[in-house]
Amino acid sequence: MEKLYKRETYLKKIRGFYNDTMIKVITGIRRCGKSYLLKTIIEELKESKVKDKDIIYIELDKKEYKNITTPEELETTLDNLIKDKDFKYIFLDEIENIPNFEKLINAYYEEKNYSIFLTGSNSYLLSGELATKLTGRYIEIEMLPLNFYEYLDMKKYYKQKINSNIYEEFTNFIRNGGFPGSLNYENNEDKITYTQNIIEQIFEKDIKNHKKIKDKATFEIIEKFVVNNFGAIISIGSIYNYLTKETNINIDRRTIKTYIEILENAKIIYPCEQFDLKSKKVLEGKKKYYLADLSIYYALNTDNRINYGPVLENIVYTYLKSKNYHLSVGKIGNLECDFIARYGFENYYYIQVSKNIDNHETEKRELKPFYEIKEMYPRYLFTLDLIFQKNINGINNINIIDFISNNKDL
Repeated sequence: MEKLYKRETYLKKIRGFYNDTMIKVITGIRRCGKSYLLKTIIEELKESKVKDKDIIYIELDKKEYKNITTPEELETTLDNLIKDKDFKYIFLDEIENIPNFEKLINAYYEEKNYSIFLTGSNSYLLSGELATKLTGRYIEIEMLPLNFYEYLDMKKYYKQKINSNIYEEFTNFIRNGGFPGSLNYENNEDKITYTQNIIEQIFEKDIKNHKKIKDKATFEIIEKFVVNNFGAIISIGSIYNYLTKETNINIDRRTIKTYIEILENAKIIYPCEQFDLKSKKVLEGKKKYYLADLSIYYALNTDNRINYGPVLENIVYTYLKSKNYHLSVGKIGNLECDFIARYGFENYYYIQVSKNIDNHETEKRELKPFYEIKEMYPRYLFTLDLIFQKNINGINNINIIDFISNNKDL
């Protein structure tokens, strides 16, 4: 029997709904671990004495179920597997392989005798009919590839060697990424090849033939522009100027917006809006975009040098996002606070991220936004510094690797 690593970050988000008829929709970039999450949920249900006959698990991208291509065929398969009227747990992996599945799922939901779990690689699951038809009837659990804590913990679980120098392990994590399947390979080149293959699959299956992409060459230019500028403020206007002035491509701004939305829907990038701390308003138009996994950048580029500014921001962003913090970029006049993090309704935190503050000028630059913020919520400065003052004028000075590798919260 396969030994499953439990991704507790996501299991604890969904455990309270195991026996609920609310539909559980698990989304995330391809190969981030959604199928394994379903298997660990099934494992936990069996440990709680749920009988095998009451668990129905269908992997719609596997050979066994390759002939299921319509809702009617899926319904027949399900009905053949449901042997009695006892409460059932239905797991449908890669449900987006069945066009127009929504009405069928809704019909099973209405019977109130099923706990339904769905997975899919992209937000097609929550666009269009499912979202409108099932409003208030589903919860979304959004998965990301492994964060650095999970990466280390999973290696320990499978008894894999961890570098005694955690900073070198951290560097490997940055370049090789957090797709769980990459841990099956020891050689860094093999890990990179595996990740490149995933990225190719994403573009082939989730993007390439998207009906809204009218010009694939232009789409690829926009995709590379956004990926290569992760962690930088980007607007539709800045992309438009780049395309029209640097590449002489004539394009409509609405097309640029559509193409970026396609990248978001494939869960390749995540937007982080600017929030003005003086007006207390979201600033429309300009955003930062962070990658679901840093290996996306290294898979698409030959340059494997680490630009620690955006890289460390990306790591902090995805780590906190996986823990249900809501993040935005803070703007205070001409200054920027890397993140405003909100947890729940009333817990706010201000965050700056820097490789180090090894000189007075760097320290002054990184701390300046904190002194401009009037609200007295906790402030955190994340760095890679080994030796540092833990508290600077009431600001918490945190080592990123220590914070994440120990699975800490703000």
